[in-house]
Amino acid sequence: MKAIILAAGQGTRLRPVTLTMPKPLVPVANKALIGYAIDILRDSHVTEIGIIVHDMSSPIVSQLGDGSKLGVSLHYIVQAEQKGLAHAVSLGHDFVGDDPFAMFLGDNIFQDKMTDLIEGFESSDSELSLALKGIPDPTRFGIAEISNGRVLRVIEKPKNPPSNLAICGVYLFRKSIWDAIANIKPSARNELEITDAIQWVVDQNLKVTPYVLPGWWIDAGKPDAIINANQLVLGDLPYTPAPEGPHITGRSEVSHRVLLGQGTTVEDSVIRGPVIIGDNVIIKNSYIGPYTAIGDNVVVENSEVEASIIMKDCRLINLPGRIDSSLLADSTTVEAASNKVPAVHRFILAENSYIQL
Repeated sequence: MKAIILAAGQGTRLRPVTLTMPKPLVPVANKALIGYAIDILRDSHVTEIGIIVHDMSSPIVSQLGDGSKLGVSLHYIVQAEQKGLAHAVSLGHDFVGDDPFAMFLGDNIFQDKMTDLIEGFESSDSELSLALKGIPDPTRFGIAEISNGRVLRVIEKPKNPPSNLAICGVYLFRKSIWDAIANIKPSARNELEITDAIQWVVDQNLKVTPYVLPGWWIDAGKPDAIINANQLVLGDLPYTPAPEGPHITGRSEVSHRVLLGQGTTVEDSVIRGPVIIGDNVIIKNSYIGPYTAIGDNVVVENSEVEASIIMKDCRLINLPGRIDSSLLADSTTVEAASNKVPAVHRFILAENSYIQL
């Protein structure tokens, strides 16, 4: 079985970060969002993966390459004009052929690994399977109505939802999806909706089955959701003892569940896990609080950070107060010129930003 990951979106809800970085590459716990989908597929023995991108100059292509470093084989399919999820799926027809296949949205993260769903689909009697999750606000998503182990109806962002079960961005299809897409028309927003294609399959009296997810699910489309996903992933880190060694010096205190990359040094600083820190990072006279992810080649000096994502090549210098629940893109510099500022700061900063306080 093969898979398709949709990653051609512009990520407008995550701007300014996505002005220079595609949303699927935004890191959560120092791993790109799309990497979590690839991990789930690979661990379910799906290694031939097509990624739908906006164009071949996308950083997704250059960063992920042929997928060999991730243990998969990646192929790239261009969706130059975004005309809906069903349109994106249709572009993968030549890649997957008429065999069963999985489709993932590239900006979702799941606690559950869905191994039974993916590995069991090909031999099942289901024509189509959907991952679903109960949510408090079902008007924001495509919603499924189910009964007796079957999906009866799907509706895109209904005003009066028939259930609270959101479609979570993981789909298992058979070749009937191609007929379904060929038989639907653009929606009011002039897009081919995947929910319309699924409903067409339902209307043919073919078996569409639900898979209700255990654990958490994050649609990581906005800064708050990215930061929340980072906290959840770090919260699931298994116990590791407090790191020790000559790279931790002075009056430093580093707790358990702290992962330090190669070449990283900690001097006169406090780090309280769960925290993940990349390679060649300098932490000096600073505090790194729980649920923080710091990328490679970052310098944090005389500053405090908690529950934040600091991407690679950033510099945080002499900051009064504490950086909290923030998202800083690559090569951002935040440096204090004076101490006449509020005690807490929150930032959503794009690549190469420079902030002086």
